[in-house]
Amino acid sequence: MRRDEPRRGETAIMEAQGVGTAIEIDGVSKRFGKVEAVRDLSFSVEAGRVTGFLGPNGAGKSTTLRILLGLVHQNAGSATFGGRRYEELPHPSSHVGVVLEDASFHPGRTARNHLRILATAGRHPLSRVDEVLERVGLSDAANRRVKGYSMGMRQRLAIAAALLGDPDVLILDEPANGLDPPGIRWMRELVRAEAARGSAVLISSHLLAEVAQSVDDVVVISHGTLRAAGPLESVLGSSEGPTTRVRARDLDRLAQTLRAKGFEPEPDGDGGLLVRAEPEAVGAIAAEGQVALSELVRVSRSLEDAFLELTGEAA
Repeated sequence: MRRDEPRRGETAIMEAQGVGTAIEIDGVSKRFGKVEAVRDLSFSVEAGRVTGFLGPNGAGKSTTLRILLGLVHQNAGSATFGGRRYEELPHPSSHVGVVLEDASFHPGRTARNHLRILATAGRHPLSRVDEVLERVGLSDAANRRVKGYSMGMRQRLAIAAALLGDPDVLILDEPANGLDPPGIRWMRELVRAEAARGSAVLISSHLLAEVAQSVDDVVVISHGTLRAAGPLESVLGSSEGPTTRVRARDLDRLAQTLRAKGFEPEPDGDGGLLVRAEPEAVGAIAAEGQVALSELVRVSRSLEDAFLELTGEAA
């Protein structure tokens, strides 16, 4: 299949969607006895974008993913792909590729045989086996038994299995598990490439620094409820309003000029000042006071800071 051709599942899901929404979680709730794992949760994942699904342990991420994949039945709400439940999709593995954290393999099978069995079960061309092995970097180890694989190699094999059907939705639960730094970089490039082809990619991960480099959007949940959802930069915006970092050779004069306009600049610990205002406003005040600036930039919280504030977790 040429890269510019539509994938097998793409037409069906996009026709059902009518728009770019590939995954829709709408008012989902789930109880296990007295424990409410997910409560009235709603968010969407768009085609052509990478979405990070974040939350502390026990937040309800795994339950949500299992509801989406039909492995757990919710008490209320709906979880759909282009308006269809997972079990309603024709040839699901041609529409949705999945890597769950507890992926397992028969230790006596080779990687190639493992994928050939999955390809036959999913009615995918056997030619896809060698294609995905090459894409995940396992071609040279394709005939080795999986029991001799490292954890990182097993993770690459799980990703190869998810890619077999050339799906237009990828769901990856802790995809960087066991990967070394070059492997993590490879994973980042893979998900960005899939999004560039039009796939919707949903990543559940605890590696916040890596997520911040990989995603377009984030969904943050805690105690089963939604805390934030939207483009990464929007979620990283400080709850106290915009903040600007500014530097000048005459820092004291700059601070006095800002205070005269009602602002309270704070040292940033690295020879600059932090001001609760937009860069345009700070620059205008400095120009009016004839203070030459060497740096003027809007700053955001780190994803870790935003995560801790949104979820109420202790640092």
